[in-house]
Order: sequence, then C-alpha cells, then structure tokens
Amino acid sequence: MNTSFESSRSLGLLVLACVSLGAFPAHAQRLHTRPRKTATIRSALHKRQATENIVVRGAAWGSALLRPVGETTYSAERTNFANRVAQTVSDMVATIPGVTVLQGNGPRDSVVSVRGSGARQSYGLKNLQVMEDGFPMTQPDGTARADIIDPHAYEGMDVFQGPASTIYGNYAINGAINFRTRNGADIHGLELGSDFGSFSLFNNYVTIGTGNKSYDFMLFGSDVRGKGFIANSQYNTSTENMRLRVNLTSSDRLILKFVNNVTDTSLPLRLSLNQFHSNPYQTGCANAASAAAGCASVNLLVNGAYGPTQTMSPQQAGLGRFDRRTIVGLRWEHDFDPGTTWHTQFTYDQRHTDQPTSTTAFVGPFNSYNVQTDLTNRGHIGTMPLTSFVGASFDYMDYGYQVYNLTSQGGATRGALNSTSYGHQWNIGLHFQEDWQFSEVWHAIIGLGGTQSDVGAVQTLYNRSVSATSLQNITANRRFFNLAPEASLVYAPTKDWTLHTRVGTAYATPGYSSFFVTPQGIYGNNTQLKSETSLGFDLGAEWHPSPSINVQATGFYEFYRNELVSQSAGVNTPAGSYTFNAPASEHRGIELGATWQPLQASLPGARLKLSYTYDNQIYTKYTETLSNSTMARNFSRRGNLIPGVMPHFLDARVLYDQPDGWLQGLGGFAEVTWRSAFYLDNANILKAPSYALLNLEIHYDPPPRMGWAHRLHSYFEVQNVTNQVYAAGATDISDTLLSTGQQAGRSVLADKTGSIYAGSPRAFFGGVRIKF
Repeated sequence: MNTSFESSRSLGLLVLACVSLGAFPAHAQRLHTRPRKTATIRSALHKRQATENIVVRGAAWGSALLRPVGETTYSAERTNFANRVAQTVSDMVATIPGVTVLQGNGPRDSVVSVRGSGARQSYGLKNLQVMEDGFPMTQPDGTARADIIDPHAYEGMDVFQGPASTIYGNYAINGAINFRTRNGADIHGLELGSDFGSFSLFNNYVTIGTGNKSYDFMLFGSDVRGKGFIANSQYNTSTENMRLRVNLTSSDRLILKFVNNVTDTSLPLRLSLNQFHSNPYQTGCANAASAAAGCASVNLLVNGAYGPTQTMSPQQAGLGRFDRRTIVGLRWEHDFDPGTTWHTQFTYDQRHTDQPTSTTAFVGPFNSYNVQTDLTNRGHIGTMPLTSFVGASFDYMDYGYQVYNLTSQGGATRGALNSTSYGHQWNIGLHFQEDWQFSEVWHAIIGLGGTQSDVGAVQTLYNRSVSATSLQNITANRRFFNLAPEASLVYAPTKDWTLHTRVGTAYATPGYSSFFVTPQGIYGNNTQLKSETSLGFDLGAEWHPSPSINVQATGFYEFYRNELVSQSAGVNTPAGSYTFNAPASEHRGIELGATWQPLQASLPGARLKLSYTYDNQIYTKYTETLSNSTMARNFSRRGNLIPGVMPHFLDARVLYDQPDGWLQGLGGFAEVTWRSAFYLDNANILKAPSYALLNLEIHYDPPPRMGWAHRLHSYFEVQNVTNQVYAAGATDISDTLLSTGQQAGRSVLADKTGSIYAGSPRAFFGGVRIKF
C-alpha cells in the first residue's frame, strides 16, 4: 500500500540503508523499440531461440528514469507527426492511448492529461513528471508547461502511465513523460523549414545536426506567429533547443542541454456553454459597450485600487501573457565497468511570468535547481540476469510573485498591489528498483521510493479603501514525507505474446497557494491538508503475431485518496472557497493501441492505426458544501463521475506511403478524432459537448534517385474538414445553491463563464523543408 504521512524527520535512515548497499547498482538499458516494457523479455526470448548470442543495449544515457521496466509505456515516433503542421504537443500525442489534450491559456499551452491527470486544470501539465532527454522539465512545485515544445525538434516521446512515484518522486501520481530530441548524426547537416496557412500562421525553423562516435550535436530554433481564430488570440513564440554529447573517454560522457522559450500572446476569455453556442470565436466583441451576443468581458477597477469598475473586453483590457522559460542542464555519465554506469546531472530552470489574464496581472520569477544521481548495475543471480537501480534527487525552487489589479485604462495597465507571495519548495528523494529475470520468460520487478518535501511561503494581502490600506500577512510552512512501493511481473511465453501486471503507488503534495485559506473561509493557514495518493493496478498484453499486426492493450484500476479540490467554505465567508481533500475516488479504464498492414503483399504502403481509451473515474467518498448568501448545504458526490475527464476518446488513421515506383515518396493519411461529452461540474449536471473531427494530409519526400530534389520535403494538410464547431478546452465550473436550498439546474450552470475555448474551424496548412 502507498503510505503518506507528515514528518519533520529527515531521510537519514533511508540514506543509511542505501549506503550499506555499497556501490549503487543501476538499471539495464533496454532496446529502443515499442513498446518498451517488453524489450528486455524479448531479447531474452530471442537469445533462447537463436543460434548465436545477441547482446541488446540501449542508449548510453538510459537509466530507470527513461526505461522503467514493467510500467505501461506507449510511445510516439517522429513518423507520426513529422509530416504535419505539428504546431503543438497535441500533434505528438494524438496516437498515444491514455493521453488527451485540452486547449490551455495560449497557442501552445496544451493541457496534456494521462489517464485524467490534470484534467481540471486550465493550463500546463499537472500530476506528471515531465523530462526531455532525461533532464527535468517539471519544477519542484509540480508545474510543467507545453509552451516550450515545438514538435519539429523531436525524434519522439515516451509516456509512462500509472502511479509512478517509486522512480519519479513527487507529483508523478499519473505517470511521467520523456521527450526525445533528434540526434545530430541523424540530421547530418542543415535543415531549413517553413509552415504556413490559415489564420496567418507562419513558423520558420532551422535544425543543425552533426555527430560521430566522439560527439553528437543538435541545435534547433523556431519562430512561430499567427493571428489565431478567436478574437484577441494573436501570438508570437520563439524557441531554441540544443543538446551536445561529448565522449571524454571510452567510459566518460558529458551531455549539455539548453532550452529557451519566449511566449508573447494576447489572450481571450473563456466562455460559458451558452456563450460558446452563440458566439464560439468571439466575433464582434472588441468593444464591450457595443459587443455582440455571447461575448465575455471583465470588470476592472477604474482607479486600480478600490471603488467603481468598468466593463471591458479582452482587447480593451489588453489581456495576455508574456512568459519566458530558460533551462540549462549538464549530465556526466561514467561507466565503472561494462555492467555498471553512474549518471549525475544538474539542471537550472527559470520560469518568469507576466500574465494579465483577467482582472489582475500575475508577475514574478520561479527559479529552480535540480540535482540527480543514480547508479545502475547489470549483474546475475546464478545464471539469470539481475538489473539494479538506486538513485537520489534533490530539487529546490524559490519564487516571488506579485499580483496587481488591472485598471480600466487598457493595455494591461497595472494598478495597486493586490497581494504578494514569497516562498520556496524543496523535495529530496531516494529510489531503488530491482529487475530479476528469474527464468527465460519471466521478469520480476520490485521498487521503493521516498520523498520528503518542504513548502514555506508568506503571502501578503492588501485591503484598500478610500480611507486606509491594511496589510495581512499569512505564513505557511509544511513538511510531508511519502513512500511509494511498486511491483510488477512481465511474462513472454512466445515471441508473439508479452503479458505484464503491475501494482504501483504515487503521491502529490499540496501546492503553496492552497495553504492560505482555512476551511472557515478566512485568510489563514490551511493546516489540515494532506498529500493526495494513489494505488494502481495494471494488467496488459501485447500481441505481435506477424510484422503486419501489433496490438497493445492495458486495463487499469486505481484507488485515489485525498484528491485536492476546491469547495465553498460557507455563508458570506471572506475568501469564499478553500482547498479540500476529497477522501476517496476510483479511476478505472482500458487503453488500446493497434497498427495493421492489411494488404502487406499487394499494397505494402497501406496501414491502419488505432488509439482508444475508456476512462471511468468516480468519487466513492466525497461530500461537497454549497452555499448562497443565507445558507449552506452538503451534497454527497458518491458515485458521481469526476468532472473534466473524457470517458471515451479515439483516434483512427488510414495511412499510405508509396514504397517504390515513379510515385515513391508520395503519401498521406485520413484521420478521425472523436471525443465523448464529459461533465463540467461535481453534481454531473452540465456537459461539454462531444465532437468528431476529420483531418486529411498529403506529403511528398522525393526518393534518392531524384538527385537534389531528394533534399526537399513538402506537405499539405486540411484540419477539421467538415468545419465542426467544438470545445477544444473546457475547465470545471462550480455548482450553485439556489435560494430554495436546491442545486441549480442546467440552465443556470450553462451561463457560468470562464470554462470553454472553441477549437479551430476548417483550416489549411502547407509546409516545405529542405536539407543541405
């Protein structure tokens, strides 16, 4: 069972236990194929059936962090997204079961969800540990954002699904993601590319790559801009991404990583369901005084401090985001011997925000520092392989942000200070895993991870009136200690079948912002909060009867405790709502991925690709408080579906690439994407509507016999061919208590604003890329 308890004690006992192991063992490298969880078993099976010994080794920088044995893993390779306009991470994950994407606050701010993780968020990637080339992209407070991801820079990505804190520590409650940039040796030169299309999209990018046995270098840069399809959503985003590997000796390597992103975007407001139906793209909304029906607006303080307000449109207010993210990492890898490898890395990550997104502007830096070290050993017990991993990590974040009132002068003009917050969070963790191949067809994996977290913050509130300004200081300081054991079995009876089962656990500590409002609805220390935890079971299989068929399916059942939600504090309370631990819920579902070449002999270039997920999540113990101006009532949510989680989502593609003849290099696909309706509120009254989209793409990669033309790649794509109006992003809304003491119905909730962003209407894109 996963355990979570608050403690001020250090991890001294756990450190002592690890030191007593002597040289830390490390994790085996695994074959870089899909699905990764089966590669080790398959290599053993092939050894048994072949007439010679075959040694399978992964990339030199691999470790348990990047090759978690026994965990359900789905991957997407460059071939799945390289021939598309590929504007955001959503184009990369479209074919991965268990992963959904909603529109966040900005053109590339996709809300990526694994098995429903972060589905209630309006931005970023939550309850996941995100990495790139093994370097952390999630800050110590659990925040990662997709703005920094331009798919053109990547070779692929791997999604490790289910509770994963044993290896990945705090916030890996729904798993982890590792993005893999392209290898310089594969690029072997200079590539220049440009994408263009509807809504004035232009993305100009360059990739430089070179490499050999001694080094590998990749440098990518892009500048993308457009007007957007919703009013007040024009944007300009620049991204730089670099990775350099240098082999110092035959047993020592250095890897340098650099990522920089600047996001400058105007931002529309989220709509109510009724507004979305009447005016999804917010046309005619520039002037609040003469706005058309279905427009969203904000009420800004005229003097920026107190008193009268003025209604303004997003354009008049100047709402938007100007954010910068810079990440620098350095890793040293050392081979003590052919079976033992040591990785040590340091990462600096600064996220600086300037976000006038509603009635206030959120401004400030978030600086974080991360140190990780792990050792892996590939040994034996008798004649059977044993792979061991031990790792330690420490990360620290200091932050200081200010919240300013916006004034009615326009242009996101700041008024008086609304509040400030300064603080820190650190996490220190130890992790180990043992992978024993105790027979030619069986693997057993066990592991244990522990993290101690410390959160400290001071928030200052400014209360202003015509006569005086008063300050209120709130101090919060909490420590949490969590443990996460795991165990799994992998069984490969034949080369066609691989089965796996796993029990995993995970945890996520509350964020600093949740500590400043008490259950009584007053500003103070919310001391009763606990870490949310999960205990999950996976049962999966892969069937690969021939080179033309591959099917991977996984069923999961996860028990959650103390999920963090927001609810009313009662009647006429100063703060209104506070963060609360919902006692219990269950997440269960099925993931299915399949590829098939139905006519391998007569039409070898034709393929079918399917990704489907069923995700059923319910509260099993949760009583919610609703209040109005005169009363408060409690409502049981037992058996209700958790809002924000799509029960069904499917992506199906028919692909064709001509392998030979005079049309060699010509290809394309037709894709159908379907998302079912899902609830937006805890009472299960209001739903975001379902939708189905049709996308078409055609591309041409001239074959080598075409001479210089072989260097040129081109494509054309039509998205949303049938011009559907759909909700690309929808955040949760709170239920309402009527004066009668009853919950409000659908007609009232459908007028609640701040939820929905429309998706793109029919759009046309094209692009070219040339290699030198």
